[in-house]
Amino acid sequence: MSRTAEIERITKETRIRMSLNIDGTGEARISTSVPFMDHMLNLFSRHGLFDLSVEACGDIDIDFHHTVEDMGIVLGDAFREALAGKKGIRRYGQASVPMDETLAAVSVDISGRPYLVYNVRLPKVKLGEFDVELAREFFQAFVSHCGLNLHINVMYGDNVHHMIEACFKAFARAMDSATQFDPRVTGVMSTKGIL
Repeated sequence: MSRTAEIERITKETRIRMSLNIDGTGEARISTSVPFMDHMLNLFSRHGLFDLSVEACGDIDIDFHHTVEDMGIVLGDAFREALAGKKGIRRYGQASVPMDETLAAVSVDISGRPYLVYNVRLPKVKLGEFDVELAREFFQAFVSHCGLNLHINVMYGDNVHHMIEACFKAFARAMDSATQFDPRVTGVMSTKGIL
């Protein structure tokens, strides 16, 4: 069974084309016109072992908000489509990732119920031209469109780049774990019989 998706989203603000293979090897082709997000999506692909191709352009002359948020929407849609039915998957995934002085922990429940807990205290700064609060906007859009429960916690850290990078790496590893098949699971991992 192929767990892949190809999504295109075109609005007056952005144009995004994405392909996802959940059962990949971590191959990435990322070009978003937002360099920091290129970096985050590349490492998400590599650390989750997802094959991911993203071409995105948007009204970055205004700011990066629409492009970053819409990438979260499209990635969420891609995972939802690729996981159609959710049969046989573990459903839950957790990962803690250190990045030098930072420690981030992410927990995922592919439940069909969107909810984000984002305990990441960042100063309002820019990394290059990237407003760091856009990371939360990306994750909120992903959660809403994928339909999952996502808890992101940074226990400690000083370097803002390290803090966001640790979040994306832990997110990748938690998603990899949650999307894996478990041969003991028949149907879906729920006493309700549906997710």
